[in-house]
Amino acid sequence: MSNLNQSLGEFIIENQNEFKYSSGELSRLINSIRLAAKMVNHKVNKAGLVDIVGKAGDTNIQGEDQQKLDVYANDVFVNGLVNREIVCGIASEEEDDFLSIKGRKGKNENKYVVLIDPLDGSSNIDVNVSVGTIFSIYHRISEVGTPVQLEDFLQPGNKQVAAGYIVYGTSTIFVYTTGHGVNGFTLNPAIGTYYLSHPNITFPDKGNIYSVNEGNYVHFPQGVKDYIKYCQKEEEDRPYTSRYIGSMVSDFHRNMLKGGIYFYPQTSQSPNGKLRLLYECNPLAFIAEQAGGKASDGFGRILDIKPTELHQRVPFFSGVKSMVEKAEEFMAHYT
Repeated sequence: MSNLNQSLGEFIIENQNEFKYSSGELSRLINSIRLAAKMVNHKVNKAGLVDIVGKAGDTNIQGEDQQKLDVYANDVFVNGLVNREIVCGIASEEEDDFLSIKGRKGKNENKYVVLIDPLDGSSNIDVNVSVGTIFSIYHRISEVGTPVQLEDFLQPGNKQVAAGYIVYGTSTIFVYTTGHGVNGFTLNPAIGTYYLSHPNITFPDKGNIYSVNEGNYVHFPQGVKDYIKYCQKEEEDRPYTSRYIGSMVSDFHRNMLKGGIYFYPQTSQSPNGKLRLLYECNPLAFIAEQAGGKASDGFGRILDIKPTELHQRVPFFSGVKSMVEKAEEFMAHYT
């Protein structure tokens, strides 16, 4: 039975038997992410006091300008996972290719791969807006003891064994699932410990928030334009409230707690969408479904998409189940 005085470490140990590959490795893996997140949180909270804001001067594989905190967060999470020797491979939004990790004996003996967006919404750091980290964990499918393969990372989202995110905001919240519901833990900065603050998170049955970058309206498909007009129309339970932060983790987190839909559809400029399937959409889709919500590319389930490349992009609609289904109805009019 969970209680609000329970620490994240205690919660992981108490619930690890729910995990079908339980051997303590999952606990160590999530603990490693927890520690790295505290280090990133410390640096985020010092933004403006130290030379950590602004552009790093490089671009990532997607051609986007890397922020200094992007580079720092990537290094912290990668080094934390490598040094603890608990994963056989890592794929990061900030890296061109996946990293194959060898254990002490020079073999890839660990069972898990991690895919991570080290710092989602990092361009908002300069103006003190909440940012986050998103992670996804899979059980490797290549033979244990051999070098990790690309196929280990290109698994559909329905094969995830755990996923989560951290929001670095007015408080720092660690939210994750292992397929047995969604729980959130808030960091007590005085002692550096996460405590259960949001047990058994579920989306409300109905929502009244829609989150989309309406600056791209003219580039949206007609189905998306029609759905936005639906959200704005005055009816019994509408118009909905428009809320868009521009930090995916923050928008998703608010809508899961308050009730809403977040969508980043394809556009005429980005016909395949902009968000990364492996680092952003799959983990948040897993969390959404575990919280009673839904995640779609506008036509079908996100978690059923078979990835073809590490940095694949897809359209993304996620939130209250009925709201996502209504968006899909509008999209279906133009298929």
